[in-house]
Amino acid sequence: MLIDKDTVAKVAHLARLEVTEQETNELVGDMNKILGFMDKLNEVDTQNIEPLIYMTEEVNVLREDVVKQEITHEEALSNAPEQDGKHFMVAKVIGGK
Repeated sequence: MLIDKDTVAKVAHLARLEVTEQETNELVGDMNKILGFMDKLNEVDTQNIEPLIYMTEEVNVLREDVVKQEITHEEALSNAPEQDGKHFMVAKVIGGK
């Protein structure tokens, strides 16, 4: 697959980018180089190669998830700028009919 000016224009439009004629010409060259590098990967024999799942053999050490401090419903609401006794009151952000 070769990249041409129309392809660059389409990608630029989709990305909401404005590119000049000179930038378009540079991008055509750069994108074709990238595709050339990707074509090199097709030349590599990967028949007996296991897929790489992790970059290292390190195991992630996780700590136990333990609740260290609990606050009551009333304590949480006491810090609210506005509340109705049961819920936090916030400004409406989504309009509707």
